This record gives sequence, C-alpha cells and structure tokens, in this order.
Amino acid sequence: MALSPSETSDLLRQLEHRPNKKLGQNFLIDGNLVEKSISMASLPTNYPVLEIGPGLGTLTSHLLNLGHPVYAVEIDRRLEAHLRERLSSFIESGQFNLVRADAVKQPIGNLPDDIAEYAVVANLPYAISSAWMEGLLGSGKLPTSMVMMLQKEATERMLASPGTKAYNALAIFLQAAYQQTGYHPVPGQCFYPAPAVASALLKMEKKTTPYLFAKETRSLIRRIFTQRRKQIGSLLKKEEQKIQQIMTSWLEENNICSTTRPEKISVDQWIELGKQFPSTN
Repeated sequence: MALSPSETSDLLRQLEHRPNKKLGQNFLIDGNLVEKSISMASLPTNYPVLEIGPGLGTLTSHLLNLGHPVYAVEIDRRLEAHLRERLSSFIESGQFNLVRADAVKQPIGNLPDDIAEYAVVANLPYAISSAWMEGLLGSGKLPTSMVMMLQKEATERMLASPGTKAYNALAIFLQAAYQQTGYHPVPGQCFYPAPAVASALLKMEKKTTPYLFAKETRSLIRRIFTQRRKQIGSLLKKEEQKIQQIMTSWLEENNICSTTRPEKISVDQWIELGKQFPSTN
C-alpha cells in the first residue's frame, strides 16, 4: 500500500530528504494507482521489469512481492540508500537490481544482455520523460510494453498526430515502434508534493513489426522539426549533398510535395525516409 501524505513527509524527514523539483520528484501516495499500474501492465508471472525513478519504493515493492525481477535506475543518493535498506532481502536474493545512475544516460540501467523480453512499469520523473524515451528508443533494446506515469502534456506530445501543434520528432520515433493500448487520467492530489500539472497513466505496446530509426535519421528529423513550419523542400537544401539526394528521391517516391511542412508528414512516410539510411543505431 502507498504511504499517506503524512507518512510520506515523515519518511522524507527521517531520510533528511527534500523532494527535488529539478529531478521531478513527486511521490505516489494513492495505493489504487499502484494497483492500476500493475493491472494495466498485465504482466506474465515472473516477467522482468525495468523501473525508472523508484523513489521510495512503493511500486517497486509491489512488483517484487508479485515475483517480478526488477531492474531499477535511481539517480538520488539518499533514495538509493533507502531502497537498498528497505528492499535488502530482494537484493540479496538477486530479484532486485538497483543502480544509481542518470537514466537518460543509462536508459535500461543494468538490464542484462541475455534478457530478450521485459516491460517498463514506472512513475517516470517528469523532468526526464522525453529525454529518457529518446534514449530508450535509441538503445535498440525495446520493452514489449510500457506503463508509465507521465505529465499529461508529455502524453499528448508522444501521441500527437500529423498536422497538430504537438506533433514532433519523438512522437514519430515512438509511434513507429509502439501503439497506445491504455490511458488513465490522474489528479495531482495522488502525489506528494502535488505537481502543478495534470498527469496520466499511459500504456504502450510494441508493434508486431516495430521500426527503429537509425541514429543519423533521428538527428536529421530532429533538425527538421526545429523548423517544422518551413517547407520540406527548402529545409533539405540545408543538408549535405548526399542527404539532399536521398530526401529528394524520398519526396518523389512518396508523392510528398516539396512545399509540404514537416508537421504534415505522416509517421509511415518518415519511416520510408528512414529506410533510405543505414539501420544501425
């Protein structure tokens, strides 16, 4: 069961820890949402889980008690020490693997190479959600599914459609590999301290044939989206000759007019561009 607001504040005082706004530290205090996260994940027995930002360990302990091996990444030194003490028996048994690291730099933590399938279940620190997602997609080791607590605005960016103001490079990368299968709005009072923004639980499942953009193509699409309202024909002229040739051919083959703006080009069409580049990340 999640700690109440008073229990959470008391524990943080004992740990001499003040929630760090820059790290997006908002601790879940609603036990129903812990159960909702696990229910939405709907994981097979003993399925490996990656958790980013375990914090005080509320969700972590539920996952461990259900028998899941958990690989967690926590950047905060005090919270890491608390987790190692609170969940020491699981660490000793090998069921819980915790690394203190920046999840943006280590998006899959210490997840072993021999684990081919795993899921993400996490109350993501809002400050790093987009950067972590880009890192995960660039790692080449995709989870089968993800249940993530996110800022509502972040979910809107990740799920954005072509032609909308929110449509962006990350939405393209994510939607090329995943599809949304669950969504649950979450009010701010479910956290301590309560964030000033609305939140949501989002479930994404890996597509049958997910597409991963190569590093070079991801960089190109990000550059293009810094000027998303300019015509694609004028933007390609800023690239080196090799890329200009590839993009010109791509526009012709996909019947995309050179006056089209990047924000109007579909995910499938961007995938066709990606296929013109090396597939290594």
